Amino acid sequence: MRKNVGTMCVAAFLLALVQMLAQARPDAAGSLPQGTAKKETAAAFVFADVEYFHRFTTGNQREYTPAGQEDLDAWTDMVTIFVYPDVKDGDALVAHANAVVDQNKASKAVIVKLDSVPKTKDKPAEYLLVASLAAPGVIELAFSRFRMYEGLGTSVIYAHRIYGKNMGTVGDQMSAWLAKNGPGTEKNLMTWDAMPKSPSSTSSDPKSAAFGVRRRSTCISDGRL
Repeated sequence: MRKNVGTMCVAAFLLALVQMLAQARPDAAGSLPQGTAKKETAAAFVFADVEYFHRFTTGNQREYTPAGQEDLDAWTDMVTIFVYPDVKDGDALVAHANAVVDQNKASKAVIVKLDSVPKTKDKPAEYLLVASLAAPGVIELAFSRFRMYEGLGTSVIYAHRIYGKNMGTVGDQMSAWLAKNGPGTEKNLMTWDAMPKSPSSTSSDPKSAAFGVRRRSTCISDGRL
């Protein structure tokens, strides 16, 4: 288990991002939900002072975007919530979190940061994974928090995307966004406690599209939580 990894390695992220962009290709493995979701009238929750609306549910996965981001082909900010029914204690949670880290490594994502919050007498340990993914025309930075909630394992993922034809420019923009917003985003995510109830209905199933993931950063020494 890793603890207190430290501040985000922006310089290493920049280097790894350049390598990742050089290898990004349209047929890269991986997928994220895409398409247009129905417009909700009431916000499900507030994250970082922004209201988020339910857009899509499938199984134990729920997705939310702010007002004006109903088009899931063109969103900028998204919160995704997963519930893991088979994860019922802290040991199972860290095993699942490490499996997700391994999946990111296998997909050649840039691992920007790994960290953990030690358990206390009141609650189990929590885990943080920050990773970057790229495909032609888009870069995504995802902050994932793994924790126990009401007796089950969960993850809450905040993702930010930047689009553009010139991937060098997009990479520079994402690096600047990370340097400015990374620490605040991490704090907001790790202190957020507004888990919404599962919506009673779901939006139409969005289409899937290829989304590439490339090379990981070397700023994580052993790559495990």
